[in-house]
Amino acid sequence: MPSIFSRIIAGEIPSYKVAEDEAHYAFLDINPLSEGHTLVVPKHEVDYIFNLPDEEYAALQLFAKRVAAAVEASVDCRRIATAVIGLEVPHAHIHIVPIKTEGDLDFRKEKLALAPERMAEIAAKIASNFK
Repeated sequence: MPSIFSRIIAGEIPSYKVAEDEAHYAFLDINPLSEGHTLVVPKHEVDYIFNLPDEEYAALQLFAKRVAAAVEASVDCRRIATAVIGLEVPHAHIHIVPIKTEGDLDFRKEKLALAPERMAEIAAKIASNFK
């Protein structure tokens, strides 16, 4: 059974896409820690990020770096933090999280509830800054 991320990539489930290439897909987290919180995934479904072949792992990190630059240019933050947890969805992914303090990267804190219009606005701005 495909993961929820594979279904998003296939267009079966809507997403707020911010970037895509032949091997990767980036979209806003629907339960964000901060505005601009983005998930970066390989299109090749692998459960655990460290099980990706070296070349795919490196390519994913380089794609995530480009996404992080676009997020940083689009939202108010001091830095971009990254996290790889890998327990919540069985599909390798990297969290790109805009932060102002170290405490902003606490996945136990209450998530933001953003209106669909705001999510679409943030996604469009990030997509316009993706290079």
